[in-house]
Amino acid sequence: MQVSLVLATVGRCDDVGRCLQSLAVQSDMNFEVLLIDQNADDRLVPLVKQYISVGFPIQHIRMDKPSLSGARNLGIERSNGSIVGFPDDDCWYEADVIAQVRRAFTSQTHKDGVVVNWVEQTAARTTNMTNEVLSNQAWRAFRGGDASSISLFFSRALLKELNGFDVRMGVGQWYGAAEETDLILRALATGAVLHRLPEAQVHHQYGAVSTGTFAQRSQRIRARARGTGAIYAKHQLAMWTVARGLLAPVILPIARLNSLSAIGIGVWISIGRIEGLLRWGWGEK
Repeated sequence: MQVSLVLATVGRCDDVGRCLQSLAVQSDMNFEVLLIDQNADDRLVPLVKQYISVGFPIQHIRMDKPSLSGARNLGIERSNGSIVGFPDDDCWYEADVIAQVRRAFTSQTHKDGVVVNWVEQTAARTTNMTNEVLSNQAWRAFRGGDASSISLFFSRALLKELNGFDVRMGVGQWYGAAEETDLILRALATGAVLHRLPEAQVHHQYGAVSTGTFAQRSQRIRARARGTGAIYAKHQLAMWTVARGLLAPVILPIARLNSLSAIGIGVWISIGRIEGLLRWGWGEK
């Protein structure tokens, strides 16, 4: 079973090189990379030529209009593998990730996807990832844990059945995040079997959301929160789940006597979620 890695990128070069280098030293090389280049310039051409010259399995695909979800869908369409993963352009893999993912898909029948371990995200949690099957009920209650897109490896057949990512969600869109949560919820709704795979480790530093002025951070967080609000409406989640999601970002920082800045960020999260909920509920299909 070959793995296709859809690497969507815009605005970066050195980070892309680090990602590709981590793939070049995988213990299992049964994979291909589909580099979906959304840059207006040719900044990645020398890097791609360098890797092609040594026989590295990479396709360089240009895309004019930046769209993270759109780029990933293009990669799914062009992919050849039966398993598809979605590394960010600034993430990197431990050396055995491909081997562990392929082994997981072949070790059990009827496995439709795995969620690997994002190391930095795990370090920020209070509980460790366990080797469990994702629960549709828990995910619909926002009690299923986390699963970033960089940690997802789905069967290509399932992705095709789901029509890939919802292009209305993700970086660069008005609903600025939650495309991976939407994908997981749609997959679980079909009865797909998704397992966590904690031994496979990927890396991605926390960054852009926490940088800049308060106003800049607030607007980035607000845009991302709209994606969560859209999830509430799109998947018709329970009223209690929605109410908790709208109120908790403000109530919890106040209850914990956090700083005014933290409370302010919580307010913008709630505002973004309300905006996403209302707009999707009124205008989207």
